[in-house]
Amino acid sequence: MDMKTPADHLDEDALILDSVDRFLATEVKPYVHDLEARDEYPADMVEAMKELGLFGCLIEPEYGGLGLSTAAYAKIIERMSAVWMSISGIVNSHLIMAMAVQRYGTKSQKEAYLPRFATGELRGGIALTEPDCGTDLQAIRTTARRDGETYVVNGTKTWITNSYYGNTFALLVKTDPAASPRHKGMSLLIAEKGPGFEVSRKLPKLGYKGIDTCEISFQDYRVPVDRVVGGAEGRGLQQILGGLELGRINVAARGVGVAQAALKEAVAYAQVRKTFGKPICEHQAIQLKLGEMATRVEAARLLTYRAAEAFDRGERCDMEAGMAKYFATEAAVENATEAMRIHGAYGYSKEYDVERLYRDAPLLVIGEGTNEMQRIIIAKQLVERNPV
Repeated sequence: MDMKTPADHLDEDALILDSVDRFLATEVKPYVHDLEARDEYPADMVEAMKELGLFGCLIEPEYGGLGLSTAAYAKIIERMSAVWMSISGIVNSHLIMAMAVQRYGTKSQKEAYLPRFATGELRGGIALTEPDCGTDLQAIRTTARRDGETYVVNGTKTWITNSYYGNTFALLVKTDPAASPRHKGMSLLIAEKGPGFEVSRKLPKLGYKGIDTCEISFQDYRVPVDRVVGGAEGRGLQQILGGLELGRINVAARGVGVAQAALKEAVAYAQVRKTFGKPICEHQAIQLKLGEMATRVEAARLLTYRAAEAFDRGERCDMEAGMAKYFATEAAVENATEAMRIHGAYGYSKEYDVERLYRDAPLLVIGEGTNEMQRIIIAKQLVERNPV
């Protein structure tokens, strides 16, 4: 039982956030521009993140994690994304996998995997998306056929974060392709790299540089039967959808971070750039933009924290997470665009951070469920919660 008071948790959160801020200022910010330009994996940063315990920040202390609240986690991700969004993704995908095991795994699965997830010894993500299947996860075609005490996996996954440098994944498969409804034939496997597991290619991207995003393929890849999350087939879709609520809160927090960074760059530049004899921040046209940008950041932040707090209370929060993800990521795109326009020609130059923010932001409206899908989820929940 947790005997700590809310004040104790706030003090601990403040200490962790202070450590994260120091890490970002000294070990990330000075190197972002060069790593981004070379699309180079930030190996040293990942090791420092292990030392900080970030790969176990949501894992319960009994398994070696920090046991942070989702609200505290959202603040960490916001701070990371304001400096370099790519490193937030290294943590996010890993923790969705870890939370699937923590929430749904058997006792032996938790004992075997969570301590090693917490240290980053085992690190990876979720393997869901396939070449012809994104939002409609029930349409996946990767199969796992039981053969004695193992499953034989065949298929292809794509856009898998952490797949090159990671070593363990929550792999969504069809254990019964003929099942009806389809979700009853889907299972989630804890899949460590081994024979038959191949990283096919690294995918080139507009933004989100540095982080490894790859296509992976399975050819007669074997997974022991005792690595079905929860110990029973047919529950995989529900298990991973629960994790995607956390993923959407993460992406919302990334949106807040990118929107905040764009605002900060725009405010600073508007005070030093002069036209017609005065700083452009004194022109009404620029003031209108800055006012809208600042309001978007605050609204996005409040929506994100509200969703995180609902998740921490164990409440159903697909509507709250959907609202936060939708609004915060659109805020990131709008603020990045406005920051570029305020910078004028300099915003189009790779010398300034706003160019990177402009490339990174569009991913957020697509990942973890498109914003079109979020609006549908919001509407359906609105009707369900307010019957006539």
